[in-house]
Amino acid sequence: MRVKGRLGELSTEVAHPVILPKRSPITRAIIRHFHEDIKHQGRGMTQNHLRANGFWIVNGSKVVAEVLRKCVSCRRLRRPQEEQKMANLPRDRVEPSAPFTNVGMDCFGPFFVRRGRSDIKRYGLIFTCLCSRGIHIEMLDDMTTDAFINALRCFIAIRGAVRQIRCDQGSNFVGARNELQSALREMTSDQVNTYLADQQCEFVFNAPHSSHASGVWERLIRTVRSVLRATIDLCPGRLTDSALRTLFYEAMAIVNSRPLTVTNMNDPSADAPLTPNHLLTLKRTVPLPPPGQFVKEDVYTRKAWRRVQFLLEQFWSRWRKEYLLGLQRRQKWTMPRRNLQVGDIVLLTDDEAPRMKWPIAMVAEATPDEDGLVRRVQVRVGTKDLDNKGRPNKKLAEYWRPVQKLVLLLEKVPP
Repeated sequence: MRVKGRLGELSTEVAHPVILPKRSPITRAIIRHFHEDIKHQGRGMTQNHLRANGFWIVNGSKVVAEVLRKCVSCRRLRRPQEEQKMANLPRDRVEPSAPFTNVGMDCFGPFFVRRGRSDIKRYGLIFTCLCSRGIHIEMLDDMTTDAFINALRCFIAIRGAVRQIRCDQGSNFVGARNELQSALREMTSDQVNTYLADQQCEFVFNAPHSSHASGVWERLIRTVRSVLRATIDLCPGRLTDSALRTLFYEAMAIVNSRPLTVTNMNDPSADAPLTPNHLLTLKRTVPLPPPGQFVKEDVYTRKAWRRVQFLLEQFWSRWRKEYLLGLQRRQKWTMPRRNLQVGDIVLLTDDEAPRMKWPIAMVAEATPDEDGLVRRVQVRVGTKDLDNKGRPNKKLAEYWRPVQKLVLLLEKVPP
């Protein structure tokens, strides 16, 4: 069956193309053939090539789009990275707690300081409270595990015990967790119980290469850098260790004075903007809020703890109304997508290599979150190492990656 029309002067293939049904496997095979013939170009060029060779497909645009959507070569060339609906905020982000009870942590730098006639690198270690968004900065002499543990001890000595630390999988952070665990194993059981009861500290590591999961502290590092850059540019010559440490603390004070919300910023009669310092300056007096009802008259009483507690409750009340409600809206990744499944073939992104050099991997394990959506998977990929005889090594490597770092090439065929 062919199409009839007015183009009688043209060739038969162009004037009267063969009509193909849209659901036939033969139709899809013909589409794939001509799509490969034009080197995996888009839908429009594929349709034109089909027409030029004498084929007319019923509802052609939709059918061609479906075939091209499943083309592995096109996926490898142009398919965007996977997405998944943004997860709900964890409990430590939405429940009031003592400052720096749950923190996020990361390093930044280096900064160069003068020692004698040589320049030495120094780094900053930032802790951010996941609840009040306050920060604390310590200086690292180097990026070793020992330097990190010393900075962590200083932080806990100043800010109090920490329940949970979230961070990236830096080698110094992983080493610190391993050393702390081995040190605890060497203690007696009584010492372990006492330590866990007094200041239990849990490390929670993000999946490798999931920088979007560290946005809470990465954004604050950017703010700290801007403050330090403006200050260091005014200092002639190299800084000393004490000068750099002082700049860290001054930057910390400036960032902790930033407003958490922009509500009524132009209203002169409105309350002062809510800042982390409203809470941090009261932490040493009342580390944990005791139960009870406190009213405005407590500000004028002689009982200091009731005055402090009233101010704390004012902070948490405004924190719930002004800051917490601003976190309700998802800025991106608003819709749930298909979960990656074990057996899916994916492309493993590599920021340091061109797209056609990205390795192909298979999903070995998919771990759904509490809402049933998969946001990170374990992939199995072949290595490029050579054995002692110079032959390719057939061992497989396994990595944990967020779905945002993968490109789906081929779905697993159901049994």
